[in-house]
Amino acid sequence: MLGIGEKHELATILLIDDDLVSREVIATVLTLHGHMVHSAEDGNEALKILETGTIKPGVVLLDTQLPGLSGPELIAKLRQLDQDEIILISGSTPSDDLIAAADGFLLKPFGPEDLQKLLSQHNPKIDQPEITDSEDLVINPVTLAQFRQLMTEATVREIYAAVVTDLHKRLVALENALATADKDEIRRIGHAIKGGCGMAGAMQAARLGAFFENRSDQLDNCRDALQELYSATQRLERMLEREFPA
Repeated sequence: MLGIGEKHELATILLIDDDLVSREVIATVLTLHGHMVHSAEDGNEALKILETGTIKPGVVLLDTQLPGLSGPELIAKLRQLDQDEIILISGSTPSDDLIAAADGFLLKPFGPEDLQKLLSQHNPKIDQPEITDSEDLVINPVTLAQFRQLMTEATVREIYAAVVTDLHKRLVALENALATADKDEIRRIGHAIKGGCGMAGAMQAARLGAFFENRSDQLDNCRDALQELYSATQRLERMLEREFPA
């Protein structure tokens, strides 16, 4: 997705994130705040975009758990291409070394105000709370209200429809990972769910994503959590039908 914004008075941003839901939500919010946004799903794609010289982003938003080229190696290559403002985004707190290599950090889920505050500062470091079990809402009403202020109802519906579609894919992937006891894959899928759903304010699903990420070695408990995630997805679908009738 390239150049989806219409306003150019704020910094151009290159968003690098392999999670489709996170990428679309972040890009949409940033665009509606006036930024021109370009996005890439991995480090190699981002480098190709930059090497063409067709864009010069003022800020790079970099997910910390990308497939392939990532972490300090990717940051070093971005520096070689004269990227001076690299902000980490992640559903988990990265290592101190990785934070030190970048120019700022935001923990998913973050709101547009957090991001705008961070972008207005030089070399910021922001700590934010982890998702807790008490955050068991189908949709965070604050996030939903913010989306409705920024976007049309049709756009908000598209975001949550994309979340539901992504969750169905993740559920199948989790079933397969549990069947083969692939703990690393369970952890990876959980991280993606936590980040994407957290950004969209889908709190029940985000909480369960955090569970898979942190408890991937507890296979029996993960199987129980899988059933909870099916239920959370169904509740999200019902919310979508109720709040945004087709």
